[in-house]
Amino acid sequence: MEGISIAKLLVIGALIVLLFGTNKLRSLGGDLGAAIKGFKKAMNDEPQVKNNAQDETPQSLGDGRPKE
Repeated sequence: MEGISIAKLLVIGALIVLLFGTNKLRSLGGDLGAAIKGFKKAMNDEPQVKNNAQDETPQSLGDGRPKE
């Protein structure tokens, strides 16, 4: 078995364009890109939220009692 050649990939790509159209594929690509960007942002924000929660220490009122 050979696998998938460049010619086969081009035929598959042409069929996909014919089935869905360029406008639909362009909007799908934009939506996919936005979803990946949001996922990466969420993954980068998560450790910061955990670190901020660990860094918070109870504040005292000055006489040794913690704030309520």
